[in-house]
Amino acid sequence: MLFPKKVKFRKWQNGRKSEKRLAMPETRGITLAFGSFGLKAETADRVKSNQIEAARKAIVRTITKSGKMWIRIFPDRPYTQKPAQMKMGKGKGDPKGYVFEVRPGRMLFEVDGVDEATAATALRKAGAKLPIKTRFVRRAHSA
Repeated sequence: MLFPKKVKFRKWQNGRKSEKRLAMPETRGITLAFGSFGLKAETADRVKSNQIEAARKAIVRTITKSGKMWIRIFPDRPYTQKPAQMKMGKGKGDPKGYVFEVRPGRMLFEVDGVDEATAATALRKAGAKLPIKTRFVRRAHSA
């Protein structure tokens, strides 16, 4: 699973939960940069590192050795959880894992070196592993 080698702060503050701001489209990482086909986010949510890993495995199994894959997101935001049967209070819980905050329009994965049908199948399977709605995109060929 993906996680940072080193972090400046063990725990982050929660951040704003504004639905309006989370629904605003992403401005960075929205175009295909490496591959010919990609998986793009349609909704906003936090994607955990184990979900990214599950999607990566689904893609790699489908495209086999003929294709190449890129992961365009990296989970660097820690999230915490308190132990079970813990009473209220007593501070914030211990870091449990890392997430990436996805906003609509963000390119999540890219694939190249395979035909469109294989890429579509692989990315559709990967999208099923994620907690967000996704869309298959292809590079616009200028002829």
